[in-house]
Amino acid sequence: METPSRRRDGPVRTTLVAIGLAAFGILASQFTVLPAFVLEPALVTAPAEASLVSRTVLLILNFLGFVLAGALYLAATDRGWSYVDLRWPTKRGWLYVLAGILGSFVFYILVSLVVQALALPSAENQVSMYIGNDQTMVLIMIGIVFFFNAPAEEFLFRNIVQKRLYAAFDRLTAVVVASAIFALIHIMSYAFFSDSLLATLVPVMVVFGGSIIFGLLYAKTDNLVVPIAAHAAFNAIQFGLLYLALEYDLETADPSSMSLLVDVVATLPL
Repeated sequence: METPSRRRDGPVRTTLVAIGLAAFGILASQFTVLPAFVLEPALVTAPAEASLVSRTVLLILNFLGFVLAGALYLAATDRGWSYVDLRWPTKRGWLYVLAGILGSFVFYILVSLVVQALALPSAENQVSMYIGNDQTMVLIMIGIVFFFNAPAEEFLFRNIVQKRLYAAFDRLTAVVVASAIFALIHIMSYAFFSDSLLATLVPVMVVFGGSIIFGLLYAKTDNLVVPIAAHAAFNAIQFGLLYLALEYDLETADPSSMSLLVDVVATLPL
């Protein structure tokens, strides 16, 4: 469905509001994770060595910050929960989900091959430091992406940010602008592990491309479930492959294939 009947905003004002919403989501997540750090201070000094429970709680609370930010925006603007485009997809909607999953894999594999062929540096994201080589945590992440990560990010960046941009832009432009905002907020996440600007920008551009795919799914269907399902399934399959790689020690059996897999998983659009 389209946005409620409101006056058409200018592109500058609308973009600034969208950036503000994204920034507010990041800020909210910094507050929602505080209980996890109180539960276990080791999350700050040695994240990979913290307990499984505290790492799980931290990641869940982080994504709930996005939901909180979106909910406060809906309340403050009197849009209400009817503004959220949630419904069971039609057969056509599920075909879009499948296309999104396949398209995401093609894009990420091609990018990873280019990164390897050109020997480009690529920073990991912050999520990786909470996973390490812990196979149990990798399996837990599959549940987290289905029930927290994908729903929270798609809710805020698609149903709130992207939809807000419809007030000033055509849908394709709104997808691009929303994806650019989504990518830019990941800069600090990758810069934390990077020793160069290029190493930071490579995964940020990958996140931008992935966000374009999920944004198009939402623009085409006006149904938040479609990008949520594609996003969750795509990330879950990646974590499943990572689990198998760790379980069967594929790094020793085939270092090149393991390197490619790690490159793909390290740039997850979380």
